[in-house]
Amino acid sequence: MARFIFITGGVVSSLGKGLASAALGALLQARGFTVRLRKLDPYLNVDPGTMSPFEHGEVFVTDDGAETDLDLGHYERFTGVSARRADSVSSGRIYSNVLEKERRGEYLGKTIQVIPHVTDEIKEWISADGNDSDFMLCEIGGTVGDIEGLPFFEAIRQFAQDRPPEECIFMHLTLLPYISASGELKTKPTQHSVKELRMIGLQPDILVCRSETPIPDKEKAKIALFCDVRPEAVIPAYDLKSIYEAPMAYHAAGLDQAVLDAFRINPVPKPNLTRWVDIEDRIHNAEGEVRVAIVGKYTLLEDAYKSIAEALMHGGMANRVSVNSDWIDAEIFEREDPVPYLVPYQAILVPGGFGERGTEGKIKAAEFARLHKVPYLGICLGMQTAVIEAARNLAGMKDAGSEEFDGGTEGKSFTPVVYHLKEWIKGNERIERSVDDAKGGTMRLGSYRATLTEGSRAASIYGCSSIDERHRHRYEVNVKYRKALEKTGLRFSGNSPDGTLPEIVEWTDHPWFIGVQFHPELKSRPFDPHPLFADFIRAAKEMSRLV
Repeated sequence: MARFIFITGGVVSSLGKGLASAALGALLQARGFTVRLRKLDPYLNVDPGTMSPFEHGEVFVTDDGAETDLDLGHYERFTGVSARRADSVSSGRIYSNVLEKERRGEYLGKTIQVIPHVTDEIKEWISADGNDSDFMLCEIGGTVGDIEGLPFFEAIRQFAQDRPPEECIFMHLTLLPYISASGELKTKPTQHSVKELRMIGLQPDILVCRSETPIPDKEKAKIALFCDVRPEAVIPAYDLKSIYEAPMAYHAAGLDQAVLDAFRINPVPKPNLTRWVDIEDRIHNAEGEVRVAIVGKYTLLEDAYKSIAEALMHGGMANRVSVNSDWIDAEIFEREDPVPYLVPYQAILVPGGFGERGTEGKIKAAEFARLHKVPYLGICLGMQTAVIEAARNLAGMKDAGSEEFDGGTEGKSFTPVVYHLKEWIKGNERIERSVDDAKGGTMRLGSYRATLTEGSRAASIYGCSSIDERHRHRYEVNVKYRKALEKTGLRFSGNSPDGTLPEIVEWTDHPWFIGVQFHPELKSRPFDPHPLFADFIRAAKEMSRLV
């Protein structure tokens, strides 16, 4: 029997519900329980797959090919539990399912309404595929009072009513603003947020209060009194230097104990926090520093590359160094010489992206790394631009390009070193795609196997001959140019099992230069850094010693 914890937010957005949920999941694991985490988003997009990174941050892809909210990345990184398609749902998906059922006649001619049809669909999603865990943590996106979130709040109210009282609790995250002019910490916004929550039938069992300053005991008592919660269930949440301090900080504040008390679980297992003590030690007692340049397209919003930033930090932990990452807009290199910008760095990472903007700058970054023997990791488009650079400058294909950028220009002649992927094998199924297909959910998504070439750097890093990694792309390096490119020294060291899709390329005469079609950052954990990122930072560390 799974117990359900519903996490809601109030006052303002971006308080850290996802981080609080992930940290709580980690703490429950530390006490010996199994957990699953789930995100319910009120926006009307079916999923974030077609949303701009500037709009919503990165799209986190699961093994089974779901395009989800970036909070699922937090969940995986803190708990190590791989998310599934069922762990992310939006209003758009809920309404789409309801309308499809109505078209099929499944409602037997009834008038379709938010209550009960939409709320029933939400409740089905909450309980789906969740009986394999002791705790199911469900985070509701947005804040209480948002009109689009009302069906979700009503659904979790009904869900709790339908179950025994010991199976569901509610945790509410709020803000305690500090007014410097008066020198006061204000509890009224939290009181109003809880009042709004109670007006729709939800009484929080636990309050997590974000604050920049310590919360005095008298303020905690005031919050407990006016919000009708136990004083020990008012949990302070202060700003931290690293998100990986959150489990220890929340444990010290009593969050996991408050949750177990709310469920009346007694006696409670003692937590084993060794993993998180070690992680904090690696963060705060680094034995050096490396500088990494991230040459990307969405550098104005760091959340657009959230998993990459975290994976670099994990690589630093593995090597006991701190990683100082600087975000450089690839478009700059289309106007200016990249050399003065990139010389100070011990490594260069070129991440994925969509569209033509900034691609020539990424190509120049790959060329710099190749010529100056600087460790380079190209991910998705970062691999494709590295291949285009090799084709143009070494393989004699001066007009090498990609169908993504060059194919739409009428009358333009180019060599399609990167082409639109039209078919591939997934399990026992052949997937076929057209350029004119709808954009949502039509990419090569989820986990696919790759075979590594014996004796390659990639095989050495992974320590095996076969890997499974997550993908999210429509365009692929064209295998028909493999022989011409390998003559230049660019080795195709990882390929799909049938040999038709290049997965990894590397320069044989370079200290560390690897491009991958997949997204290794999505599978990196602080306690289990992805091998590519760990070795990439090791190479950067070696480079820093040479400078």
